[in-house]
Formats: sequence, structure tokens, C-alpha cells
Amino acid sequence: MNVPGSVWMVDLPGDGSNRTPPGAPDDIFSVWPRAVLEAAQALPDVVFVGHSTGGMYLLDTPELAPLLRGLALVDTAPDAKWHPHFVAMTQAFPLPDVEAASAVYEADRCDSNIAAVTVAAAPWNFTAAGVAAGRELLARMPYNSAAVDWSEAHFDDVYEARWWPETFPVLRIAGENDRIVWQGGWKAPRFQTANVIEQTIPGGGHFPWIENPVAVRRAFAEFTAKIAAGREVR
Repeated sequence: MNVPGSVWMVDLPGDGSNRTPPGAPDDIFSVWPRAVLEAAQALPDVVFVGHSTGGMYLLDTPELAPLLRGLALVDTAPDAKWHPHFVAMTQAFPLPDVEAASAVYEADRCDSNIAAVTVAAAPWNFTAAGVAAGRELLARMPYNSAAVDWSEAHFDDVYEARWWPETFPVLRIAGENDRIVWQGGWKAPRFQTANVIEQTIPGGGHFPWIENPVAVRRAFAEFTAKIAAGREVR
């Protein structure tokens, strides 16, 4: 992306490679997802970008409202209703490699085994044009089975957005061919506010910048311009 400022990648404490952050409590997941506040408070002119579950965590944290200048949501959802649609998709388009890797993971819920499940699921996440690059992306990401377990037990099935910004720009984009997170929940009137830029990325899957980086870059350019204009919608 060609955007002003610096880009920071944020893992919640105990997630990804952020295993033992300084000052973390013994129950490291007790501060989820509110720990994102620390990042928002540490920097000026913060714009958060949340992909998939990452966007859901942001929408579960209403304390972010006065701290942000913009919010981008990429292939995410406003509530947990996306999940039954995902399950139905996996049943309609089964992947034997996922079934085999999942059986290994259930017997030994270690990080390397959850990584294997995710890489095997690449054909669900990417189109045929993007699956090779997508598989390479998934293979080099850090995985944390404890974080997966916590989210499954405490968040994934009960999530519902606790706030919606209306006074600063929101970019909401999704791949045209995203089969992971159902986008139907955004049709609710609550989310049809004047500050939203909504873009469907042609040819994109669940990680649409893999298949169509030009369209994603264009969407972020429009988003950046709206932030720079300093418009507030009341």
C-alpha cells in the first residue's frame, strides 16, 4: 500500500509470535481483546486495519472510538452469524487434506499441527489464481494453538459488534469470492452509515490483496484521502 505514516503489525498478547510480552498477566488471555487499546493509546493518528477475526476483535472494543482516525475492515463480519455459512461451505466443498490434518490436530493440539490445517485449507481461502501464493503466505505465518482454543471457547460463537463508528471514515472491503466469512450481516441498517466506503474486490478471495492487489491499493487510497480531508459525519 502507498499510504502515509508507518505500518505496524499487531499481535495480541499470547497470540502469534507475541508469546511473553512484558507486563502481561499470568492469565494472558484475560486482557483480550481490550489489549488493542494499548497500541491505540501509544501512537498518534491511529488507523486500525482488521482482517477477518482481527476486525471482529476491533468491533468488540468500543473504547477505541475516541482513539482512532479511521477503521478498515477486511473480509470480516459484524457478528457470529457468518460461522454457520462457513461450516456449510466446508461441507459442500470438502478438502480431504483438511480432514486428515484436522484429525492429527485434534490428537495433538500443537502449533505446528494447527499450521498444517490452515495451509491445507488454502483452496477455501484463495481462488485458483491465488492459491499458490496464498499457500506460501499461510505457511510463513506464526500460529498459536492456545489462542485458537481461547477464541473458540470465549469469542467466536458469541461475538456481536459492540460499537460502530460514525464520526470518522470506515473502509469495508471483501473479496468477491470470499468463501470464509459471509458478508450478509453488513446489510443491517446500523452499518449503512454515510462514513463508509464499501468495496468488493473483483476476483479476490478471503485475502483479496493476493489475487487483486491493485484494487485493494485503490480502495486504501480512497480511504486515505477521506481521512486526510478531515471529514466528520455527525
